[in-house]
Amino acid sequence: MTRLFGTNGVRGIANSDMSIELATDLGRAIGTFFGKGEIAVASDTRVSSDMLRNAVFAGVLSTGASVGDLGVVPSPTLQFAVKHGGYNGGIIITASHNPPEFNGIKVIDPSGLELAREDEEQIESHYFEKSFAVADWKSLGGARSDAQWGDRYVEGILGNLDVEAIREQRFKVVLDVANGAGYEISPIILTKLGCEVTVLNGEPDGMFPGHPSEPTPENLAGLSQAVKESNADLGIAHDGDADRTVFFDENGDFVQGDKSLALTAGYMLKKRKGLVVTPVSSSSMVEDVVVEAGGEILYSKVGAPIVARTMLQRNAVFGGEENGGMIFPEHQYCRDAAMSAGKVLEILALSGKKMSQLVMELPVYFTTKMKVSCPDDFKSKALEEMAALVSEGNVDRTDGLKIYGESEWVLIRPSGTEQIIRVYSEAKSKERADSLADENSKILQGVVDRLS
Repeated sequence: MTRLFGTNGVRGIANSDMSIELATDLGRAIGTFFGKGEIAVASDTRVSSDMLRNAVFAGVLSTGASVGDLGVVPSPTLQFAVKHGGYNGGIIITASHNPPEFNGIKVIDPSGLELAREDEEQIESHYFEKSFAVADWKSLGGARSDAQWGDRYVEGILGNLDVEAIREQRFKVVLDVANGAGYEISPIILTKLGCEVTVLNGEPDGMFPGHPSEPTPENLAGLSQAVKESNADLGIAHDGDADRTVFFDENGDFVQGDKSLALTAGYMLKKRKGLVVTPVSSSSMVEDVVVEAGGEILYSKVGAPIVARTMLQRNAVFGGEENGGMIFPEHQYCRDAAMSAGKVLEILALSGKKMSQLVMELPVYFTTKMKVSCPDDFKSKALEEMAALVSEGNVDRTDGLKIYGESEWVLIRPSGTEQIIRVYSEAKSKERADSLADENSKILQGVVDRLS
């Protein structure tokens, strides 16, 4: 069967491959899958979100299911509402960090988690076979506004933080919400935490005029400068749908996602020993910190939904990805930008240290990322040929091909959304990391060339 869902929902260019016809039929398939009851729907700030949200509404309502409209809120706010609000499921209209011409549709199960793959396959079956439930005119679903969840989500986050410890520090914070879905809720949370907050790109605008919505150092030069100019204690940046957060220290220096992940993992394990889940693409730095703190690490496949479900199944203490996506199970099983920001402020407050000091205490590794173009049809064969070439090494096949050396590794992993194979490397020096990535990329390129 043709696959519709990617790593994080269905995405495409709005009014092109992500059309109103697709959105309406996907709404019908989702409504059929969940059955009669109520489904929560929310969106980010993209220009096309109103169009697609209304198309999804129509599809869902035609099956006899009803809709609770949360409006424009962060993705984790919608997931919080589904978990606590008695909804059958949820739908988020978002393309997260993608450029403004893109949009997407992501589906949430009744527990607030992103759908498991087997559930996505059922929706895909309804979609491609057009096997939709069709309600008669008397049984059509209805739509209502459900605007309570912003406040309840804020309360939920504050209830999982040491609010008094943070308030005592009166942190000066610069927050960049990237003209995205966190524009209203995240400043409220930081203000309630007693922070002096300067907000950048705080107007909701689906064209992302401030900078592209992917929170990379290149896109966040303005935040770095603002931290330095205002003598702030911390810089915080969200992506477009506010489920990921990255940080800048008090000097305006970017904190790599692996470092904030490792720092938070160590802190969470001090509170409760247990398991930490992270993808195979994460730095060994995280494992070093987890083991030092008396915890256990489990590597999963890449993808936030997989990390979250593995955490739930294994009763993990903490988990997350190296891209700024952290998951706190005491709050909910999904990436949450505002919760991540609050927890890092808690770490700063209770440690009495600056962010730069905490980062300096972490193990040092260097990572390099490259990619090789490869048609989807050749990905599996290319990976097997690479596996044969490195069969004598210490190889992990959890997701792609991860080849371990002494204090170094290379990960070769086909992309789930693009016609490329990614090559990640890590080593104790930048030169060695660069060399490993370059060497393996050239070998992989030769394999792809032979296949094509």
